[in-house]
Amino acid sequence: MIDILINRQLLPLILLGFFAFVFIFQLIYYWIIFWRLGRYKQSGGTSGLKGVSVVICAHNEYHHLKETLPLILEQDYPDYEVLVVNHSSDDDTQYLLTSLEEKYPHLSTVIIREDLNFFSGKKFPLSIGIKSAKYDLVLLTDADCKPASKDWIRHMQSAFMPKTEVVLGYGPYYRSPGLLNKLIRYDTAHIATQYLSYSLAGIPYMGVGRNLSYLKQVFYNNQGFIAHYRVRSGDDDLFINRVANRSNTAIMVHPGSYTLSDPKQTVENWITQKKRHLSTSHLYKLKHKILLGLYAFSLVSFYTLFILLLAFNWSIIPVLGIFILRLITQYIVLGKCMHVLNEKDLVPFLPVFEILLLLFNAGILISNIIHKPTRWK
Repeated sequence: MIDILINRQLLPLILLGFFAFVFIFQLIYYWIIFWRLGRYKQSGGTSGLKGVSVVICAHNEYHHLKETLPLILEQDYPDYEVLVVNHSSDDDTQYLLTSLEEKYPHLSTVIIREDLNFFSGKKFPLSIGIKSAKYDLVLLTDADCKPASKDWIRHMQSAFMPKTEVVLGYGPYYRSPGLLNKLIRYDTAHIATQYLSYSLAGIPYMGVGRNLSYLKQVFYNNQGFIAHYRVRSGDDDLFINRVANRSNTAIMVHPGSYTLSDPKQTVENWITQKKRHLSTSHLYKLKHKILLGLYAFSLVSFYTLFILLLAFNWSIIPVLGIFILRLITQYIVLGKCMHVLNEKDLVPFLPVFEILLLLFNAGILISNIIHKPTRWK
């Protein structure tokens, strides 16, 4: 009987000790990594106005390009081209591009009628686009993305210092009513908080193709996408994971540098998109997988231990105290990051969305193990 009582008292103490340890572990991520973005003040580079090649891949994107291309073609920038790779489209994409070429001399088109058998997804047309680019500084976006301002190119280019080879931008989604819109936007902002903060910490590990820039020479020096050519996704994150480092990577988070697009309208479509995005993380460098994995593990452990300790109904005050301290930290650090990313309306929902996405991403990771995504669009 005494042994049973001791065990019943000892177990909650052990769990409380682990709970406190995980809490401290989380604080390290919040204050040492994420706070770098929260306190970040954007400054431009000193490299001057270099020529820029905007590269866009399009497969049956007539309706999107009709809206987005004029905004990109009318940027306030003195020396740039827009190169659209028409990837096997069977709609009116080429008709639109031909008509726009008559009005905008800095627009050019590359037509791809067939894929190479050994390339997967978007990587072949994007490779062709980058190799066909006129300028060494390449700026990538998607056909459905609109620049947030006429100074999009100017802002992204200004982040290039003399030693900079890669610039990571932000591509948020438009705001609209509804829980799904807020959840998708929170997910996007939280992912951006991680990759931008890690970059500021000297550990860049990914970028997003909706708003990404690098030197053409970097693409050649690293043999393009050859290292992961059999993987359908990864033209943005896997490539950056391979080429970015502490000294050659910068970020740009000025609101005028964003590219905006419409989020998925249904949960099913969002799940398909998320499955594709999460299908490449296992191919990251080991140090990145460890850092990202430890953060995710600490997050799962924190909530699991919190529920277990509440179930024991033992020493509720220190348990709630630790939970509230983390909640305050979350609102301060992530709240500041959301302000930097111009996502202030998401701040009230931070803890709720964190839990929802924790469960959601876990389900998608399990699903990806069973059913691998096969489409790049």
